Amino acid sequence: MTSPRTTPPRPALEWLADAVLYQIYPQSFADSNGDGIGDFAGIEAKLDHLAWLGVNTVWFNPCFASPFDDAGYDVSDYLSVAPRYGTNDDLARLVDAAGRRGIRVLLDLVAGHTSDRHPWFTASANDPSDHRYIWADTAEAPQGFVASHGTRPGFYQPNFFESQPALNFGHARMDPAEPWRLPVDAEGPRANRQALREIMDHWLALGLSGFRVDMAASLVKDDPGHAETVKLWRELRGWLDAEHPQAALLSEWGDPATSVPAGFHADFFLQFGSDNDGLFLRSLWNNFTGTVSEQWEPQAPYFDAEGKGSPRTFLDGWRAASDAVGDAGFLSLPTANHDFSRLACGPRTAEQLPAAFAFQLTWPTLPAIYYGDEIGMRYVPGLPDHEGSRLGPRYNRAGSRTPMQWDDSANAGFSTAPADRLYLPVDPDPDRPTVAAQRADSGSLLHLVRRLIALRKATPELGPTGSTEVLHAGYPLVHVRGGRYLVVVNPRHEPTEAAAPTDTATPLETSGVTVRDGRIDAAGFGYGIFAL
Repeated sequence: MTSPRTTPPRPALEWLADAVLYQIYPQSFADSNGDGIGDFAGIEAKLDHLAWLGVNTVWFNPCFASPFDDAGYDVSDYLSVAPRYGTNDDLARLVDAAGRRGIRVLLDLVAGHTSDRHPWFTASANDPSDHRYIWADTAEAPQGFVASHGTRPGFYQPNFFESQPALNFGHARMDPAEPWRLPVDAEGPRANRQALREIMDHWLALGLSGFRVDMAASLVKDDPGHAETVKLWRELRGWLDAEHPQAALLSEWGDPATSVPAGFHADFFLQFGSDNDGLFLRSLWNNFTGTVSEQWEPQAPYFDAEGKGSPRTFLDGWRAASDAVGDAGFLSLPTANHDFSRLACGPRTAEQLPAAFAFQLTWPTLPAIYYGDEIGMRYVPGLPDHEGSRLGPRYNRAGSRTPMQWDDSANAGFSTAPADRLYLPVDPDPDRPTVAAQRADSGSLLHLVRRLIALRKATPELGPTGSTEVLHAGYPLVHVRGGRYLVVVNPRHEPTEAAAPTDTATPLETSGVTVRDGRIDAAGFGYGIFAL
């Protein structure tokens, strides 16, 4: 498999500044062979949609060989792709085709655990001298440990589900009561650190542009402040800068103030992470429908039609993270992800989505669009558990993983398979949005997202490094980017007003917002971007 590099070899920190990320859940994007599951050839056939939209960086959820107990996050071979998606050569062709359109491709690296069917684990379960995983040779299972599957006595520690044994990167602290703990420089942890280099080197040499690292904070155990995990990632970043300076390393950490100084080029605000368990992101979007963790305290999000939320929680978190990160990397703000509700969820209606995108695509973070959000696909409730999607009584990730809605043909154009063979059911709503219908309507959300992306690309001040001055932190949210561009969003259905920094402003992309005589008037769900 060979894949000549088709994008300029700019350093990662340089090209990421221009990135508009798009997350593809591969099994749900486009099915080329009619088996009901999305694949690489299907994605390749839809690259023109992404190029038209203006996306220049995509990341795929794990596409490595797997028994799919957790939708691919249980890897059984890091160097081969899962047959459901095609072959390594199919991936190479996809990467080349994307590169010809100016689109970089990132893979999802599951660094902290494997499948219990990975050869490393089956060997370790039968060899007491193997320390690639965390084993306790005790008469009773320590809390959270699982009984051995092989001839080796004792118990292993999983990282998430029982079928995902944690790779051993050592413990930051020793404990006489737990003699199985190994230091971070023991043989097993050293072998695992080397394996991460070999995996990354393999895929980067074949044309990939970097990785989004799953559960990046989870590697070293009993690690106060993640101090040893930070050292590990700094070491790997040093190697990456020396060997692959153009490759990006993004983390699923949810705490950019920690993860970017740890060596990642960027980190996402997530529904978990930091000291407040993801409250910064949830305070924007989460309306307590869709994916709901029982430990979350109900709180109206800022993007709330009744106007009961506040942007201050997010603004405070963003400011603190920005100050900690400085120019060492980037913060990324997603619309949603495979583990979290879509923007269109529960009572949030289609007319509320434009203001959300006007905010997300002009805020000084890397925008990450979850597939289908650009047309307003909704979180589909009531689905059965599928490939480990259900995490709690009200937390079923399947609702955010349904097939992409391309047109009004069978299965919304996702697949020619019978409906009962699809990876997940298509949204049954007869009014579900589709790419084809919205492409034909210049007033659609899809066209707005395209225009906002184009405006962002043409206007560096709207990117991640432009200055941001918040003038009004309420309804509406009013801020100035780069000293030259006024942005106004009003997520509630009632009209509102605020003082403007100037008597008049030139509209660039607006709906329901006017600036005159030093005053801003914003209609319900209005938004506006103006040149000052």
